[in-house]
This record gives sequence, structure tokens and C-alpha cells, in this order.
Amino acid sequence: MSFSRRAALISFAALGTTAVLPRLVRAAQPLMPRGNAPRAVIVGGGWGGLAAARRLRELAPQIDVVLIERAGEFRSLPLSNRWLIDQVDDRLLRRDYGRTARSAGYEFLPADVTAIDRERRQVHTAAGVVDYDWLILAVGIRDDYRPWFDDESTPAAEARRRFGSAWQAADIAALKARLAAFSGGDLLMTIPPLPYRCPPAPYERACMVATLIRRRQLKARVVLLDPNPMMQVFSRVFGSQYRDLITYVPQARIKAVDPFRRTVTTDFETLRFDDAILMPPQQAGDLAWQAGLVAAGTDWAAVDPASHRTLADPRVFVVGDMIDRVSPLFGHYPKTGEMALRQGQIAAAHIAAEAAGREAPKLLPASTCFVLAGTEPMEMARIETAYRFRGDGLIQQAVKQHYDAQPRDEDVAWAKGMFTELFGAA
Repeated sequence: MSFSRRAALISFAALGTTAVLPRLVRAAQPLMPRGNAPRAVIVGGGWGGLAAARRLRELAPQIDVVLIERAGEFRSLPLSNRWLIDQVDDRLLRRDYGRTARSAGYEFLPADVTAIDRERRQVHTAAGVVDYDWLILAVGIRDDYRPWFDDESTPAAEARRRFGSAWQAADIAALKARLAAFSGGDLLMTIPPLPYRCPPAPYERACMVATLIRRRQLKARVVLLDPNPMMQVFSRVFGSQYRDLITYVPQARIKAVDPFRRTVTTDFETLRFDDAILMPPQQAGDLAWQAGLVAAGTDWAAVDPASHRTLADPRVFVVGDMIDRVSPLFGHYPKTGEMALRQGQIAAAHIAAEAAGREAPKLLPASTCFVLAGTEPMEMARIETAYRFRGDGLIQQAVKQHYDAQPRDEDVAWAKGMFTELFGAA
């Protein structure tokens, strides 16, 4: 029995009654009346959702393609750490959804999705419902404060408001404003336990914050609490470029957080901070839970690892950071921007093939991640991750890391190439 078949049987059993949603009885106004063409709806306008929409329009012109996103504009998280220290032009990281949709030929609906009704194949928004034949969910992650605060909403809201993780694109501008107002002392950062979005990014962010401290000649340091094995490239950089600016604390499992007293307690000690970037554990976004796509005992949406079709519903696909383990050999795909882009393209290829009555191509994603490890002098690492099917059907992962002591904005060139795939030629 293949891994995907075994995983499907296990996940269906774990889903139990959550695989069938309670009927949404309230009458809802159709927001986009149906025509004769089948329709694919994509919820979420990040890297995965945008890639799926554009590729579907290219592969299946006979399908109506609708992208639903609540944000007013696209903002990229890749390169945002460099943007925090003014090394990247803001205009590179922002795009207009409506202009992108018009140029690619799909429909864009600015709306906040409130629920998915898989029984009726409807997406519910505050303004009405949108029917679908296929659905792609690309809604990313959410912070999970329960390990810190159980079900207490007041401290969780305070931590989010004053010391938020800024692991969502909409929050990155607020973080930059917070860093500009930081006047000194201990700025404490917590790294979530794996898996989480973009594994090298917290270390890179710590370097960028330390760079700001040095530029402004503040009496301050970054205290970085890490429950995971450290990336080796940062071990050397922390000890050389940022010896007096970053205090790295390994094996730091968070037991308690008090955002009012500004303390964090680990297994070994209680630390006080003057400011913080508190990154709690992460899990699949709200709609994955509401739609009954998260199997019991996990925090992520279960999918067939080759197609990204959910194990709960053959008409629903999940792409990007919200998906669960895909192989017993390595676990999760890395939750990166390019990984989401490739997964969106793969889901689109499967929908296009199904609409045309033909067999879908057998595709696997890949990912390249550039990480700025130091700024004075510039140091950069490139992490390349590739996949193949083994003879027994399991997916195997190969990772290569390249170090560059004299980078020449290769990360910016990479991002521009990715943006061409998402938005078309400038």
C-alpha cells in the first residue's frame, strides 16, 4: 500500500464527523451568479493562491477562475526582513490584486471569507456566497497561543497587540514602526517549535534587528529563545558579527508568557524584556479548521502529497504553509514562498486535467530560499530543496546549502523571477 493511500485511510478515520460540516441553514445571497462554465475558486491571495489562479487561466481557459482575498493589496513576506532595515524598495514587495487579475484574465473578489460549505460547494463571504466546482484553499497559518495561555483570551490579545509575531504579511509594516520606536534594553524574540513558516526567517530577522540596534547606537540586545536545532550558518554569524548584540539561548522551550509583566519563562529561567517579538506555535489557518480539513491530532490540513487534493474532499485542494506531513521520510514540506507557488501550480494542473478529462501530470514542488545571514559585511546562504518519488512511491527530499560571502542581491533577482510567475512581466 502506498504512503498516500495509507495516509488517506488514517486521515479519513481521524477526521470522523468533522469531515461533514453542519448545514449552513441561513439563506445567503449569491454573489457571483453561475454561468455555463465550471468554476474554480481560490481563497487566499498569497504566493500559492496567486500562482494557482494564473496557472489555471493558462491551462484551462474554459474554466471560470475566481480569486478571493480580503487584503487590499499583495505584500510579500520573502525579502521583508531586508525591507525592515531599508535594503529593499517597498515597491518591489507590493502589488495590486485587481490589476494583476485583469492582466491574467481571472476574476478578483475583494472579500472576507467567513465559511466553506463543502456539502453545497459554496464559499461564504460577508456579502454573499460564491459557488464552486473546485476549491483551492491557500489561507496560510495562524498563531496558536493555547500552549502559552490555554483558552484565556485577554493575555493572548495583549501579546498579539503589543508583541505580535508579524508572521503575516499584513503585520510587517506595524513591526517596522515598532522597531523604529524601540529605544533600548532587551528585545526578546521567541522562535516557534517546528514546523513553522520559513524556518530560517526568525534567525535572519534577529540579525536585521541587531543591525538596526548597531546603526542607531542603542544600548540594547536581541535575546533569541530557540527550542529547535540551530541553523549552523547563523551560529558562526552570531558569534562574529553580532557577538555583543544577539544573545542566543538554545533548548528554550516556552512554559509561560506574561505580556503584562513582560516576562517569558522557559524550562530553566524567567526572562524579563523591554520589548518583544513573540512568535507562538503555528497551525493551519482558520478556514482549514472550519471546513473540517484538519485531521484529529494534528494542526495542519491533510492532503494527497502528489496532487494537494485534500483527503477529506476530492473537490478541495490545499496549498502553501497550511498542509500537513507529506512523507514519513522527512515530514513536512518547508513552508516557504516558492514552495507555496509550486504547490499552487500543481493543484491548478490537476484541476485543469480533471476538467479536460485527462490524466494529471505527476509533479512535485521545489523550493529555493535565500537567507541574509549578516549585513556588515553582507553574507548570504541559499537553500535549495528538491523532491523525487522513490521506487516504493514515497517522496524523498534532497537539500543543498550554498554559502556566499560576497552576495550581489541574488535574492532580489530570485524574487523578481518569482514575481514574474505570479504577476506576469512588468
